[in-house]
Amino acid sequence: MARIAVIGAGMGAMATAARLAVAGHRVTVYERGGDHGGALGRYERDGFAFDTGPGLLHLPAVYRDLFVKTGKRTLEDCVDLVQVDPALRHVLPGHGIGATLPGASRGGVAAALDAAFGPGAGERWNGVLGRARDAWDATRRPLLEEPLRPDWQLLGRDPYPALRGSGLLRRRPPTLAEVAARELGGPLGELLTARVGAYGVDPGRAPASAAVLPYMEQTFGSWYPRGGMRALAAAVHERCRERKVAFVFGADVRDVLLQDGRAAGLLLADGSEAAADLVVCGIHPRLLPAVAAALPPGGPAVREEPGTSRLTLFLALRGARPADAVHRTLVHAPGTGPVVTVLRPDDPATRPDPDHEAVTVSAVGGPGAAGPATLLELAAQAVPGLEERLLWQEVRTPADVEAATGAPGGAVPAPALAGAGGRLLHPANTTALPGLYLAGGWAHPGGGTAHAGMTGALVAGLVVEGAGFRGSR
Repeated sequence: MARIAVIGAGMGAMATAARLAVAGHRVTVYERGGDHGGALGRYERDGFAFDTGPGLLHLPAVYRDLFVKTGKRTLEDCVDLVQVDPALRHVLPGHGIGATLPGASRGGVAAALDAAFGPGAGERWNGVLGRARDAWDATRRPLLEEPLRPDWQLLGRDPYPALRGSGLLRRRPPTLAEVAARELGGPLGELLTARVGAYGVDPGRAPASAAVLPYMEQTFGSWYPRGGMRALAAAVHERCRERKVAFVFGADVRDVLLQDGRAAGLLLADGSEAAADLVVCGIHPRLLPAVAAALPPGGPAVREEPGTSRLTLFLALRGARPADAVHRTLVHAPGTGPVVTVLRPDDPATRPDPDHEAVTVSAVGGPGAAGPATLLELAAQAVPGLEERLLWQEVRTPADVEAATGAPGGAVPAPALAGAGGRLLHPANTTALPGLYLAGGWAHPGGGTAHAGMTGALVAGLVVEGAGFRGSR
């Protein structure tokens, strides 16, 4: 039985801690803040409640597997998980178009797109997602379910299949924006770029394989835990406690201690030390000098691209949520403006009574990005009468995200993607320092609640089975 110190109490870190504890290790989580959950926080005021991070769960199988492997109660026993349907509404004010897409229904999505964009739109959309499925099948295991291979450069090749007769594809792999323009065209192409842009991925720089992100949503659905994503964080925390994981809050880790050329514990801000046989870093690797130095040279770098944080508005509205309101809407600003995500959960836990509604509005932010007034104006396209209904709003800036998570600039990690020469991969879960591992959204396979949760299975497998671990089956 090893003593294992886990840095941070985010979702990836807690998923790792629970799996390691089940394997018989003595695990302690050190969190600089006063609570668990990382990005899955909760803001409450006057009876209203809002998720401060992701508002939906994709690939719930990741957490179903976590709960099956770490205890008797399943995920659904611990969390009231509801599939969102309709899955999404797109509003394109500049084109006067709106399209409401059903959840996890290929035929239903095609019919909705035909109705909104004209005959043949659904077929073109499903053609793109069919090629995205091929990319998903080719990369799912090495990109998501296995430790990053030593020959990770193979993932630098874009697996999105070439269209016959496409000269552009013969010259070089296309960007996602080029695929959207050529294979979908016009406003329909904006649906593809908006879906990917909402992850903090620039469609103009991302490879065509980024189409796996909307493919994943359409195929596996979008899910909402009653009580918000915070309910999922609470359930994972409780599972950790059931497995005797210890939590130390208010513990600001300053570095990893070294002894005999391997990780040997933690140095805390108060000058105290916490001895350990193994260390798992679940926070941004460059925040700790020893962890930054242990990132293998020549491997995938920590992604710190500008514009990957988010500006978020929490809106308290008078008046009941309409019965036909859609849980998630993407509002496409005309031209090069932002794509704004509007979340309107049908959840009594988010509002003081049925005569009020809690709405969350967000957009990828960065230097020169749109401000709160622009977001509010665009959100009104998804919430009729918004200005008259608004009681109050709270603004959460990238600086607030940085203060809450510690990530430089409030950056939010994006999922790993194949292609682009490996530029969109994340550092491996193992490091150049023996006994030191990486978990959470800043490590392979990247950000997002599901992807961060996958790091738990990868790190636990590497610790338990060693370098020969080849991923879950």
